[in-house]
Amino acid sequence: MDSVTSLFVRKMVAAAGPKGVAADLLRSVGLNPDDTVDPRAMVSASAYYNLLERIATQIDVTDLPLRVGASMRCDDYGALGLAFKTAPTLRGSFSRVERFARLWTNVVEYELKPGQKDSWFHLHRAGPRGVGMRLSNEATLASTVAIAREVTPSGAVALREVHLTHPAPKDTSRHTAYFGCPVIFSSDRDAILFANITLDQPNRLADKGLAQFLLGHLEQELASASMVTDLKDRIRDLVARSLSEGLPKMEDIARRLGISARSLHRRLSADGLSFQALTETTRKELAEGLLSDPHYSLAEIAFLTGFAEQSSFNRAFKRWVGETPANYRRQKT
Repeated sequence: MDSVTSLFVRKMVAAAGPKGVAADLLRSVGLNPDDTVDPRAMVSASAYYNLLERIATQIDVTDLPLRVGASMRCDDYGALGLAFKTAPTLRGSFSRVERFARLWTNVVEYELKPGQKDSWFHLHRAGPRGVGMRLSNEATLASTVAIAREVTPSGAVALREVHLTHPAPKDTSRHTAYFGCPVIFSSDRDAILFANITLDQPNRLADKGLAQFLLGHLEQELASASMVTDLKDRIRDLVARSLSEGLPKMEDIARRLGISARSLHRRLSADGLSFQALTETTRKELAEGLLSDPHYSLAEIAFLTGFAEQSSFNRAFKRWVGETPANYRRQKT
């Protein structure tokens, strides 16, 4: 499953509107507004992009990703943020992002490409550049600059250019003011061109010993995340294939995985997951995908997502996304 850290979701929602509205938006993607922020808690990428598109219909989002990016701090990212700010140089910090970004998203890859005078920091993200992805890309590059400014001794980061593949909004003055350099839209890349003099100066909080300790910790997290992702993906795949026969039981899925139900429950619980939550997320995302295809009737989609009656499907879908399947389909087709 393509996913992003709930940290980004919560930051976007907090910047978008009043507390009451924010709470409803968080619930629509399965997050509890009262929970503490945990960067390891994930939200599906499609749900995140859809959420951003909903926000864009309600407010002017021109500077939303800039405000969100500016609010980011290294400490928001947990161990990864600490490793970022204790690296010897900003170049070392970005090398850690390049290596460990999978801990907070599996839809983006980062690449640092050095040159003689300047270096590119690329954001690689596949898929159509809809409003949701556009806002997400802008916020990602804006947050990149924010945490770079945080660790640089003077706070001044020399940017040559910022590039974005999507078209420019009507007003780009706030982008130019925030980044402090030319911002090129409709480019062939999503990237920031840094001056090497900025990347190679010592970080304000450089600590070689602590950085090495954190790198070991992050390597362990990365290995653990890979195993958890494999298990989650296998469970979700089996659930999706079973739904047309009714809602599968954990015992049945465990048997098909070759383990006991108790072992499956224990492995999921150790990573803060539950079989019920994975099943619910699978049904929701399968329903969203089928509703985008006009060849399936609502009754067929209800059946394929494990509901005995269309009315039950309608109620569940409205609970998931805040609107009926019919309204959702009209907006997507």
